[in-house]
Amino acid sequence: MGLSLRNQQQLLSKIATGNGHGEDSPYFDGWKAYENDPYHPIDNLQGVIQMGLAENQLSFGLVEKWILNNPKASICTAEGVNQFRDIALFQDYHGLPEFRNAVAKFMGRVRGNRVTFDPDRIVMSGGATGAHETIAFCLADPGDAFLVPVPYYPGFDRDLRWRTGTQLIPVACESSNDFKVTIEALNAAYEKAQEDNIRVKGLLITNPSNPLGTVLDRETLTSIVSFINEKSIHLVCDEIYAATVFSQPDFISIAEVIEDDIECNRDLIHIVYSLSKDMGFPGFRVGIVYSYNDAVVNCARKMSSFGLVSSQTQHLIASMLSDDEFVNEFISESAKSLEKRHNYFTSELEKVGISCLKSNAGLFLWMDLHKLLKEQTTEAEMTLWRVIINEVKLNVSPGSSFHCPEPGWFRVCIANMDDKTMKAALTRIRIFVNKELVVPTKKRCWQNNLSLRLSSTRLDDFMMSPHSPMQSPLVRAT
Repeated sequence: MGLSLRNQQQLLSKIATGNGHGEDSPYFDGWKAYENDPYHPIDNLQGVIQMGLAENQLSFGLVEKWILNNPKASICTAEGVNQFRDIALFQDYHGLPEFRNAVAKFMGRVRGNRVTFDPDRIVMSGGATGAHETIAFCLADPGDAFLVPVPYYPGFDRDLRWRTGTQLIPVACESSNDFKVTIEALNAAYEKAQEDNIRVKGLLITNPSNPLGTVLDRETLTSIVSFINEKSIHLVCDEIYAATVFSQPDFISIAEVIEDDIECNRDLIHIVYSLSKDMGFPGFRVGIVYSYNDAVVNCARKMSSFGLVSSQTQHLIASMLSDDEFVNEFISESAKSLEKRHNYFTSELEKVGISCLKSNAGLFLWMDLHKLLKEQTTEAEMTLWRVIINEVKLNVSPGSSFHCPEPGWFRVCIANMDDKTMKAALTRIRIFVNKELVVPTKKRCWQNNLSLRLSSTRLDDFMMSPHSPMQSPLVRAT
């Protein structure tokens, strides 16, 4: 006979029986909906299209071409097997020297070679997830807090809080100024924490932003450095989308700011990086902690034992990132592909009256659907989201899961699919929006209409048809 829930809870730890992982969120619920009913262009045309995964698949062709042309880079090929023994045996958790050198060089190249990085400060981790937790362990004790501007990536609630016991305190940002971080908001959040007797140990920023797809300008970055220096708290800069910037303004790393613009205590500055977004390698689990604080580097390196990057992966990455010609081509072509996809998607949304926050980076759009809400509340946002996930069959993430205080915003990932899937997603969005705004009393019948059309008509023909909803003028709701 199985144990009762209460007995199980008594036998297990609070971590095992609690919900600190953060899975009780529409962000993760959308993923589960996709996993239960995944879209397939042949086998499951009516399945859920995954638009909640910030993955970069647009430049895989370049990577695959390089791998075919460089078989020695892998120790699991006939050309590379002579290095199998050396790489497969135990490696020091400092990481292969050639790996750290290549990553440091790549980080500088992504930032336009305007700043250099010391390979001896490169610390490995199991993706950005592990890197963030490592930083939290190094900088804060249980109960301490990090300030985080909203909206922010839902996974931070897991990465920085779950096992470390630290807290995240939101810093208010508003759509009225494009969600920019202000000193007034930082001071307000800090002072509120002081009033609540919470010790603030640091500020976490993402640049480029997830979910906004925007970059922080030099003035804002300089003011942030002044703020943390004045308060004597740490600054953790998540820069994992650095190479996804596809148009002006350019990305400015915190490393550039502290080199050129302002004097500060560098022991307070830390960068989290990975190859999951910039290179599209989330499965490789290549995360990086780069700290200007020697004690943090030493501690993080010891902690890296719990989440090392495999030596086989290090060997392959070192070879790939040491190829200057490939790196230059990849960075250039990836930016062009992202810009093309971004421009096409936003222009198609505009045809049915959907706007997005102006952005120039990332693998997603911050889409504004507040006009579709019955009322401007989080509850109404969740009602709309349930329709989108369950009936429209699109896994997009509601803004409330990113702690956005303003209802109606949704993050839509656009780089994790081929063109055909993208067009199928746009078709669903257009039909849904037109049905919602044109015939609100019959909004629930829209999916049957879509099913009939997609099963009896070629997608490209449907998109070009003068009878398609995407070709009809938008009738705005009053």
